[in-house]
Amino acid sequence: MAETTVAPPRGSAPRHRASLPSLTGLRFLAALLVFLTHSTVLANPLQPTAPVGFFADHDIAGPLADLAGKAGAIGVSFFFVLSGFVLTWSATPGDRATAFWRRRGLKIYPNHVVTWALAMLLFASATPVHAWLSNLFLVHGFSNRIENLQSVNWPAWSLCAELLFYALFPLLVLAVRRIPETRLWLWAAGTAGGVVAVAALTPLVPGGADTGHGLTLNQYWFSYMFPPPRLFEFALGMVLARIVAAGRWPRIGLLPAAALFAGGYWLANVAPPPYYFSATTIVPVALVIGAAAASDLRGDDGWLGSRPMVWLGNVSFAFYMVQVLVVFYARRELLGAHTYGVAAALGLYAALFLANLLAAWLLHSLVERPVVRRWGRGRPRPAPEAPLPPPRTAPREPVPSGEPG
Repeated sequence: MAETTVAPPRGSAPRHRASLPSLTGLRFLAALLVFLTHSTVLANPLQPTAPVGFFADHDIAGPLADLAGKAGAIGVSFFFVLSGFVLTWSATPGDRATAFWRRRGLKIYPNHVVTWALAMLLFASATPVHAWLSNLFLVHGFSNRIENLQSVNWPAWSLCAELLFYALFPLLVLAVRRIPETRLWLWAAGTAGGVVAVAALTPLVPGGADTGHGLTLNQYWFSYMFPPPRLFEFALGMVLARIVAAGRWPRIGLLPAAALFAGGYWLANVAPPPYYFSATTIVPVALVIGAAAASDLRGDDGWLGSRPMVWLGNVSFAFYMVQVLVVFYARRELLGAHTYGVAAALGLYAALFLANLLAAWLLHSLVERPVVRRWGRGRPRPAPEAPLPPPRTAPREPVPSGEPG
């Protein structure tokens, strides 16, 4: 297949890379996948006898929950690959590791602390100290104790993996830059293979209670929530960024990539756990991200890079972080366990989405954006006395959410 001819200059890492607005739009689609799972589950985790979905007809509610049930895990995998791509694409040679870590911390911790505090105030005050403390400091994903994994604002478990990615990124990016261009696709295949290998090895993980979903608790934790195995997805995103930057992305359009993603999603719905977490869709996810980036570099004006989608992408991390508060807590408090006919249920799904989006906009506007603007750049270094140009302050990189951050 022919390679795209429009790309940044070849080399390890140019100081300025072209913007990729379509990837910002993709961030929101990943967050939306998580929302679809959360908003259609049959039992509310905060009140197991009450539903979350709005359809009174179980012949509609049940299949809908089954169809959307795998979307959340795939959305999180999408976030991890996208995170590796965007951070590598925007990395600047000479940027200090401490400056990078400060920017990443300022991106994710304010939203996390606010949603953590609201969850503790509204419904999680009975959480054991060891569980809420580990959740606050985003280390609970390293524990296989159920009370830690499902504590406070539980979608924050994915931030444990993101923090591991950020901690290792200054070293990983040096290694990725050293990969010869002729071997980039081999490394991409190896990292994608690592995702499949984690799924294949999961049945060998011993111990843990039966979850009732074909995996023990230890197996579920190892293959889904334990941060180190998720490094394969992040590393795949890093290698994809090098492939696109080197002009070695084949001419695979977004439409064929999206069709392959749909096929991977179908496969996720028939594959056993843990393969549906990310293994069935890892290659299509990589193709969608690479195709979107290549499309931006060619100057194609696609809907993913439109102003509305970029705006939605910018609030996507907050959209992810408020879902427990809106979808599970607010739904329970305002509507109880009531379910409705088809027309009313569809209207309430639209209202739930808009309420979650409004809460995300408030969190992004009042917390995330002001903090990043105020402290994200840090102080510039003083100019030296010798007649040399002052050092440049490294630009902040665009951030994939979920990060979800």
